[in-house]
Amino acid sequence: MTSPSAPPRSKPPPSTPPSTPLADLWSEAWMLALAACGAFALIDAWAPPQDLPWKPLDLRLPMGAATAAKIRALDLPPTATAAEVETGTTRCITLLRQAGVAVERAPDRDDGGFCVVQGAVRLSGGDLTPLDPSGVAMRCPMAARFLLWDREVVRPAAREIMGAEAVRIDNLGTYACRRVYGSADTAARPSQHARANALDVAGVGLADGRRATLAADWDGQGPSGAAGAAFLRRLRDGGCRLFGNVLTPDYNAAHRDHFHLDAAGRGVCARRRN
Repeated sequence: MTSPSAPPRSKPPPSTPPSTPLADLWSEAWMLALAACGAFALIDAWAPPQDLPWKPLDLRLPMGAATAAKIRALDLPPTATAAEVETGTTRCITLLRQAGVAVERAPDRDDGGFCVVQGAVRLSGGDLTPLDPSGVAMRCPMAARFLLWDREVVRPAAREIMGAEAVRIDNLGTYACRRVYGSADTAARPSQHARANALDVAGVGLADGRRATLAADWDGQGPSGAAGAAFLRRLRDGGCRLFGNVLTPDYNAAHRDHFHLDAAGRGVCARRRN
């Protein structure tokens, strides 16, 4: 009698190669990269373009987290060549015109030393509150800042606080070949006015005939009362989001009757006396 044959042995399952720390690291890196790409795509598709630094500047849009940096990219360095000035200024003018502003190229000027104006323009009409006196020339990126300040700060504040539309922005000019505060000290730094890179604003005229001025209304005791003081402080605070320097009567006596707004690379937003 033959003995029963033994059942065939099953083959062991193939062994899985053991993972290594390097392989795990690469796997995690790929997962993170895919997640980052997905997040970027969502942000790029859904976030407001004015908040995204890689989106082009559009002056028709409200101010966003990246707006000030995009406008700074328009600024011309002092070493810019004539061709670079024209290229940059043409681009800036195009952006202003796309935003519904009538703007014209103004003559550049060189009065010697640090008194050099490059890329000058004049805002002559369109969808913005007119400057009075009109026809002042300023560097084009400064004009772009002024446009957004008017639309996003001045007009809404006039409606909300003063109950009337802004119809005029009174100014004391943009260009002056001088050092800060008109100092004769050669060690004093040049004023941004020496480059037409600044605007002095004395007040705002309203559609109902009222006028809020820094000389009369900053302390809340003038014809516009407490509302006038609140209005002017809203203009200051909004300006600090766009301009390099915003100097007020609280800064020093030299600014007792106007805002100094400029496009310096860095500066101060004056909220108390210096």
